[in-house]
Amino acid sequence: MKKGIVFILVSFILISCDEQKEVSSINVENWSKRMTKISTKDSLQYGKSYLSTYSQIYSLSEHKTHNLTVMVSMRNISDLDTIYILKAEYFDTHGTSVRKYFDSPIYLAPLETAEIIIDEIDIAGGTGSNFIFEWKIPKNTPEPLFEGIMTSTMGKQGLSFTTEAKRIK
Repeated sequence: MKKGIVFILVSFILISCDEQKEVSSINVENWSKRMTKISTKDSLQYGKSYLSTYSQIYSLSEHKTHNLTVMVSMRNISDLDTIYILKAEYFDTHGTSVRKYFDSPIYLAPLETAEIIIDEIDIAGGTGSNFIFEWKIPKNTPEPLFEGIMTSTMGKQGLSFTTEAKRIK
C-alpha cells in the first residue's frame, strides 16, 4: 500500500513539474555562414539605425504584461549591390545590452533578407526593447531596411504590429 502511494506521489510530482523551454532566439541563424571581411580603407558608407521592438506590452494595466514574439527583418533593398551589417545589438527597456548577434560583419546579397527571432518566452527585453544596427553600403546604394514585427496569438485571437528603424548616424 505504501509503495503504491509513493508511486502515485512521485508520478504526480513528475507530471506537474514545468518543463523549461529553451530560448531559440539566441542562435536562430548560423551567422558564421554570412561572415565576411571588410577593409578598413574601403569606400563604403557607414550608417547606424535604431529599431524599437516590444517583447512585452501592457495589458489591462501597468501591472499586467503580455508576451510577444518579435521578428526583426534585416533587408537589403538594393537589386544590384551587396551590403554589410557590422553589428546587431539587442537592448532592454533600461538600455542595457541583452546580446549581440554576431562579432564580425555579415553580408546581405541584393534583395536578400536575414531575420532575428525573439521567442515569446524570451522577455529579457521587456516593454521597451530595441536594436542598434551598424552597417556599410556602397556609394549610391539604398540604405538597408530594418523592421520589427511583433505577434501573439491566444485561442482564436491574434495581435500584430510593426515598427521601422530610424537612421541615427
